Amino acid sequence: MTDESSVHDTDEPDDGRDDELDDLEDLDDVDDLEELDIGEPLDPEQADAMATAQAAMDEARRRLAEVPAEVVVTNHVMGLYELAAIHLSASPPDLRQAALAIDAVGCLVDGLGDRLGEDAPTMRDALNNIRIAFVQIKGAGERSDDEDADDRADDADATE
Repeated sequence: MTDESSVHDTDEPDDGRDDELDDLEDLDDVDDLEELDIGEPLDPEQADAMATAQAAMDEARRRLAEVPAEVVVTNHVMGLYELAAIHLSASPPDLRQAALAIDAVGCLVDGLGDRLGEDAPTMRDALNNIRIAFVQIKGAGERSDDEDADDRADDADATE
């Protein structure tokens, strides 16, 4: 088992970046930013903007913590599903990008199974449907390429 101290022990020379990272980890709020040596100090408008952004992030985190994880993960699955559908419906379809998104959906749906909660069966159906769509679109593209090659061959035969 690895303890925390051994994670940071390496034979590499100390370049000082770990100290900078430690300083960043110790920041609790926007006021602590002024303690960092990051160049020019923030003017009041920038400090206000940073405080507003930090408050918004804190509120988003608070709301997200109230939502069950399976709901958030299911939303991500559906976002990846939609990404795959977008790439499949492009003209021409981007099969490489669609395959990546479909594989990501598969990793989550197949890997998590019923841990996705009551939406698990729906997610499995969605995964199967997008996989079928991928195969159909890929097959249609291959048939079209074959037909184009046949047409070119026929044209070449006709000109001889």
